[in-house]
Amino acid sequence: MPSTPTVGVLALQGDVREHTAALEAAGVQTCPVRRPEELDAVHGLVIPGGESTTMSNLAIAFGLLEPLRARIRGGMPAYGSCAGMIMLADKILDGRDDQETVGGIDMTVRRNAFGRQNESFEAAVEIAGIDGGPCEGVFIRAPWVESVGAGVEVLATLPDETIVAVRQGNLLATSFHPELTGDHRVHAFFAGLVRQSG
Repeated sequence: MPSTPTVGVLALQGDVREHTAALEAAGVQTCPVRRPEELDAVHGLVIPGGESTTMSNLAIAFGLLEPLRARIRGGMPAYGSCAGMIMLADKILDGRDDQETVGGIDMTVRRNAFGRQNESFEAAVEIAGIDGGPCEGVFIRAPWVESVGAGVEVLATLPDETIVAVRQGNLLATSFHPELTGDHRVHAFFAGLVRQSG
């Protein structure tokens, strides 16, 4: 792996620009990923927030779903925020019957668990492995993690013990949007996973 790895941002839908800026601030090169050949060129991938059913349908339409699954099974680091967390979950509650995920994290995630758009909120979130105090979490129609398997590390919970950040090996997921805050520590943490995977 080069000293400056390339991290792709899945650019089918969602807050691609904000993740790109946060990754570049964390010291990695970036590129948008919309097609399988673009996926082949990256060392890690961010799956942004957005609308998970739309993202799933577009991944199928662009021929990306199976290549994504194969790369993640092969150990490629990936980070999903909000809808990206849903995309990395092995199981979904309150999803559409035909909704597909990339999978990879042994967890069950509930879609829109915190409520509608007008119930969005911000909260200080202490994340294991990230120094410097709490990160500001922006929760917008966010999922939460209902349960995790034995191989999943819970990195952050809210005061009521709701799980909002997890890691399994090279895979990272948050319910919230750190890319909207100007605090790039979560992206720097992920960039470190990408570098270590090389």
